[in-house]
Amino acid sequence: MYLVKTTSFVKRFSPLALWGIRPGEKKIFLTFDDGPIPEVTPWVLDRLDEFDAKATFFCVGENIHKHPEVFNDVIERGHGVGSHTYNHLNGWETDNLEYLLNVKKAAQMSHSVLFRPPYGKLKPKQAQFLHKHYQIVMWDVLSGDFDQNISKEQVYKNVVNNAVDGSIIVFHDSLKAKERMEYALPRVLEYFSEKGFSFAAIQENEAYSPALVPQYA
Repeated sequence: MYLVKTTSFVKRFSPLALWGIRPGEKKIFLTFDDGPIPEVTPWVLDRLDEFDAKATFFCVGENIHKHPEVFNDVIERGHGVGSHTYNHLNGWETDNLEYLLNVKKAAQMSHSVLFRPPYGKLKPKQAQFLHKHYQIVMWDVLSGDFDQNISKEQVYKNVVNNAVDGSIIVFHDSLKAKERMEYALPRVLEYFSEKGFSFAAIQENEAYSPALVPQYA
């Protein structure tokens, strides 16, 4: 069970997180979780290049370690990066200290203060601590490309029917989402480009950027 369009009620549970970017410039903020992997991420980069689009990749630290050349390609093509924990941990199911150290390990690899919790799940104490050192980035629209029970056409509709100026949209550069994402992404890029939108990466200075590597007590 998940919401495609994040409601204001849900946002009140994580008031310190970034849920969208100030509207007014006709910009969409595409984000990709769970990579980088050679089977999917380069394809995403090529499609983004076709539309002169920039995006933000929330990378699993373990995948950066396994595929540094793919991670470096993301950087070299001008996209933003953030961390997504080192082992794709669920904050609700993980001891606080273990979780925070895992986030730190991933952040040291991504060299970014942008952080997105896997599944969007953080305990209140985890969120409070992390906010002191990172910008927690959530989303406005969840494409649902990870959902094997919906069609690739529905993934496309989820985005175009719900995204607005300043929306942060979640896709996944993962094997699980590959088929649905590869159908929806180019169509989303075309749809919003035709309506005069541009696609930008989330900048750290738009959010919050204290010390990159905190020291845990």
